[in-house]
Amino acid sequence: MNRYLLVYHRREGRVLSVRAFLDSHEALRDRFAVEREHAGDPHIEVVVLGARSLEDLRRTHARYFKTVAELATGAIARCEWRGW
Repeated sequence: MNRYLLVYHRREGRVLSVRAFLDSHEALRDRFAVEREHAGDPHIEVVVLGARSLEDLRRTHARYFKTVAELATGAIARCEWRGW
């Protein structure tokens, strides 16, 4: 499984960067370094997530990659599909 280091800007609702890693320890080391770089900014979120591929990550963690409107549209469609 790959590890992906994401730097996400909460206020702007967008991913600033994505880096792929094969080694978990290296990913975490870099995460802590990036967190130190952005320590004073409450709008920056730094995470390491695991997935087989970037496409899988985009599907399982869509909140990082889709706009609020896209997420809402998807949620409404799922509710309608289920008959809610």
